Amino acid sequence: MYQDEATWFALMDKLATMTADYLSAQIEAGASAVQLFDSWVGALSREDYHYYIKPSIRMITTKVKAKHPQTPIIMQAVAAGHLLPEWNDVPIDVVGIDWRMSIAAARDILPEKALQGNLDPALLLAPQKSFDKAKTIIGEAVKQPGFIFNLGHGVFPEVSPSTLKQLTALVHSESEKLLKER
Repeated sequence: MYQDEATWFALMDKLATMTADYLSAQIEAGASAVQLFDSWVGALSREDYHYYIKPSIRMITTKVKAKHPQTPIIMQAVAAGHLLPEWNDVPIDVVGIDWRMSIAAARDILPEKALQGNLDPALLLAPQKSFDKAKTIIGEAVKQPGFIFNLGHGVFPEVSPSTLKQLTALVHSESEKLLKER
């Protein structure tokens, strides 16, 4: 990336084209939404992201939106709170946030985007703590429309499936209750 920019950008152009084609194929096969997920982009500075990565993200999302304008595109990145301002002008509909940033802070940066997140997946190893935190997240999120409850990253293999079932039921019941109160 730093040493040979020409090769980097040629590779990114090919990857972006392939990714846009792949996401379009998912939509054409019946997907009602698609997601770009990057576990490592948060390691970059905002300046490096803007220069080295954002053009490819813009290419992917612009191509997908040109073919499928009604299909939501979700951008999920880990440890990327410092990059959120970069996504205000990219054609994505939903931004996934991890547990390192509050929903309120993300909402301030991305007022026009829906948000997804942001339960710390490690909390699922302590079920009651995860349930309590989920209630807090939902309570904060329902203040404004456009929120999808999710984890801030993947599920650890050690997490009990029953914990996930209980969490799902809690999210549905709490969301329903708070939305009625709104």
